[in-house]
Amino acid sequence: MTPTDTIAHQPKGVDTTGPENGTGVPTLVASHEANPVLERDAATKGSWMAYVKTKQFWIAMVLGQTLAICITSTNTLSQLLSNEGTSIPAFQSLFNYILLNIVYTGYTLYKLGLKGWAKMVVKDGWRFFILAFIDVLGNYFIVLAYRYTTILSAQLINFWAIVVVVILSFLFLKVRYRWTQIAGILLCVGGVGVLFGSDHITGFNQYDALDAVKGDLFALLGASLYGVSNTFEEFLVSEEPLYVVIGQLGFWGMFINGTVAGIFDRSSFRAAVWNADVGGYLTGYTLILSLFYSLAPILFRLTSAAFFNISLLTGNFWGVAIGVKVFHYHIHWMYPIAFVLILVGQIIYFLRQGSLAEQKKPWLGEAQDKGVSGIGTAKRRVENPDAIV
Repeated sequence: MTPTDTIAHQPKGVDTTGPENGTGVPTLVASHEANPVLERDAATKGSWMAYVKTKQFWIAMVLGQTLAICITSTNTLSQLLSNEGTSIPAFQSLFNYILLNIVYTGYTLYKLGLKGWAKMVVKDGWRFFILAFIDVLGNYFIVLAYRYTTILSAQLINFWAIVVVVILSFLFLKVRYRWTQIAGILLCVGGVGVLFGSDHITGFNQYDALDAVKGDLFALLGASLYGVSNTFEEFLVSEEPLYVVIGQLGFWGMFINGTVAGIFDRSSFRAAVWNADVGGYLTGYTLILSLFYSLAPILFRLTSAAFFNISLLTGNFWGVAIGVKVFHYHIHWMYPIAFVLILVGQIIYFLRQGSLAEQKKPWLGEAQDKGVSGIGTAKRRVENPDAIV
């Protein structure tokens, strides 16, 4: 996955090794002139179905649903842990950051060497610290919200994350949204509305809130933090190799999450039940969440933080689908309709975009020469027109 990620800051058309790369792999910065990928994108910009017909679109759709299933699986495992009497939301995420740090920081050290890694941390570590801090707090406040408010209220407020991403992308990343993208987002939200309507009819997920106002405020804060971290991570992975970003997220997240767990989870940890089932649930939770953190940056590169968030809206459907087996739920007839509406909304989102669509980041220049060349990036396709991702 990561060996193709290289950093290039040299002028257009120059074939050199990027000074911050440290890999010894020459990086070719493709010129806009006569480049078939850029020419095709320019010719199809604003055309109907241009991106939907590409392999990249279907890869993005499958990847988005894979991430939705990952999140649903971690939520299911959290519920199983709670059923066992073990509710340690901050502590259980600590193992995820530790695993990410071991795998990706280890690979970063292999690629850059100890001195190269240290220079990177001194130069850019503050950016990754901020990303990890926002990510850890976002996770914590969302979990905290579910203690006080209803699932319905918390999930409705999570739509705020999409709004935050769209606003931040427009203001800071120079992203300009077409009306079809806005329509697609609204249809996806409407699909989730159908899910909530089904829950209301069947009484599923309905229970009294312990403190609705406090819970809703926590959910709103968590959703805002999610929106900021998603947008910031999309920006970082467009400029840096994946192994650097994920490794630094794991490195700083390990310390930040450990501190949060030490402060807020001490009493919960002492009261927790520890047995073989709990160990298995924690292991599964860690592995699936680490897979989620590994795949999400690729979707940020292929599409955007906005599409990432609307992809996760199908999580409610997958949650009930998994719950049929695990918790003996029953799927209401409105659930498949809602699922299809969300998928159709995702198609409409890309209905009038060029062949590169959101893979081409506006802040990286016309030929994407300011960005990294790696899996999922437009620059990789510009340099190698035969590359799929």
